[in-house]
Amino acid sequence: MSKLLIVIPAYNEEANIVKVVNGIVKNYPQYDYVVVNDGSRDKTAAICREHGFRLIDLPVNLGLAGAFQTGLRYAAENGYDCAMQLDADGQHRPEYIAAMLEELESGADIVIGSRFLTIKKPKSLRMLGSYIISWSIRLTTGRAICDPTSGMRLFNRAMVEEFAQNLNYGPEPDTISYLIKNGAIVREVQVTMGEREAGQSYLTFWRSIEYMVKMSISILLIQWFRKRDTETPYPERSL
Repeated sequence: MSKLLIVIPAYNEEANIVKVVNGIVKNYPQYDYVVVNDGSRDKTAAICREHGFRLIDLPVNLGLAGAFQTGLRYAAENGYDCAMQLDADGQHRPEYIAAMLEELESGADIVIGSRFLTIKKPKSLRMLGSYIISWSIRLTTGRAICDPTSGMRLFNRAMVEEFAQNLNYGPEPDTISYLIKNGAIVREVQVTMGEREAGQSYLTFWRSIEYMVKMSISILLIQWFRKRDTETPYPERSL
């Protein structure tokens, strides 16, 4: 079995972090985890320390991309075979990790936990951005990604190293599209996601519109000018 690190980026998740981490520790002890506290203004870091959780405590808010890359750099430097993003709000369900690992071990570079692989995507204003991003990826890569905005993603060792060392690699659809164009094998596994039980998402309606426009422009235009650095500063270590 691949040595997996679950990366849990957390920003102001004091109401959810204990349940999320305890669920992993109790039910999935075969997987390692690390919480990356992204400069939270609430008690997220203090609660993690109080409970003895594995914690990387960033002194300032770097945003999701910075927090996620911090976790992947930790995975790269500590010899993990693969790493997974699991959000701290409780929406991502770890019971699907095994199925995602199977896809990774069968040859995928990235596996996405998809809400819409076998279930039809609803036609709603909320899903408009997802439709447009999926269309943009298909237009530029020829690949159909059913749930491009899903944050539940699993990365093999090669992808861990790329994300860890490249400053412009965020865990976003435009980077997934860019990697597909450069030969990465991306697959999806059908999952069901829960609802946020506490706290508030940073994605308001207008932020969602801004995000959709930003991702579409990046996929259709900007990524053609991106440069890929595949050299890794993380040699294999004897543990």
